[in-house]
Amino acid sequence: QVQLVESGGGSVQAGDSLRLSCVASGRTLSYYGVGWFRQAPGKERELAAHLDRSDVDTTYYADSVKGRFTISRDNAKNTAYLQMNSLKPEDTAVYYCAVKVGSKYKDWGQGTQVTVSS
Repeated sequence: QVQLVESGGGSVQAGDSLRLSCVASGRTLSYYGVGWFRQAPGKERELAAHLDRSDVDTTYYADSVKGRFTISRDNAKNTAYLQMNSLKPEDTAVYYCAVKVGSKYKDWGQGTQVTVSS
């Protein structure tokens, strides 16, 4: 059974940083792409960042987070991270990690809340 557990969310001030973690069990993250999604109240879920499997290792960032967020993976810990710097109130959302199997994000975590106040 695959399980993804996110942590690291919280309430911060604009300009602060947070690092989200996604610990995986039941699936080796290095073999798959990993995405961090976010969903703000009343809005659709959006892909914030994606990291391809280790042998490809390319990244994607939404324009809204480019230059501020960094996605990474620690293969030894089977954990993905999202480093978020220079946070803005519009970054407020529930953040989810997901593993891409084939062409679809198949496995999802339960989400972690990030709240940024001005």
